[in-house]
Amino acid sequence: MFPALAQAREAMESLPAEFSALDLEAALAAVSAWKAHRAQEGRRQRVVADFLIGARKRLQADRPLTRDRGFHRAYFAGLSVLAPSTFDCGAHAHNGGAHRA
Repeated sequence: MFPALAQAREAMESLPAEFSALDLEAALAAVSAWKAHRAQEGRRQRVVADFLIGARKRLQADRPLTRDRGFHRAYFAGLSVLAPSTFDCGAHAHNGGAHRA
């Protein structure tokens, strides 16, 4: 996509977004959720990254978009998520992007 990392950096810096690292509280929340998952499931159904991302969403995001609401509800109580199904994207996709009145 970008021939050099400098070009990728420039593109990312032009975005109206902030990039921040996982903080200690989110890492500890991920550990707790992972332990709860292992205690309930008895085997690995998820990878550790799912819990790191979920904990970060819970503690550091406003309202993330996800297709896996059940997972987030089960392990990250209080996290309010948006599901793609709540958006009416179909109306725009079938008429060339024009808004229907």
